[in-house]
Amino acid sequence: MLGEKIGSLTATATNTPLPGNGALPRFETRAEGSGTLAGAEVQVIVAYASDMRADGTLYGECPNRGVVMTADGVATFTATGIGKFNAEGGINFRGACYFQTSAPSLSSLNGKCVVYDWDVDAAGKATWELWEKK
Repeated sequence: MLGEKIGSLTATATNTPLPGNGALPRFETRAEGSGTLAGAEVQVIVAYASDMRADGTLYGECPNRGVVMTADGVATFTATGIGKFNAEGGINFRGACYFQTSAPSLSSLNGKCVVYDWDVDAAGKATWELWEKK
């Protein structure tokens, strides 16, 4: 069951092709942006890799390559998700992430599963919406 919405961020995302996984393409996405998370104003920097699967969907992974900065400290996160290209030329991902922090304003995120929607339009404008998983 979804719990309370705990974050909403916007970012600019760019993609770089990586060496393929056999005949299927692989991408690295880097994004930087800002918004709110756990009630705090934050800046975010993230890099993740996505592998296209045979059915055309994407498996994405951010193995502790996400950083969230706030006035009283930083958090890191790991994330995984499943995505697909949309008709407008963007990408939509759905998944889960896990934060680690000693920043007081973000400490409520420790030990929680956070589910997300990550949507990027064809121009690279991204939105990241986050909910606590109950």
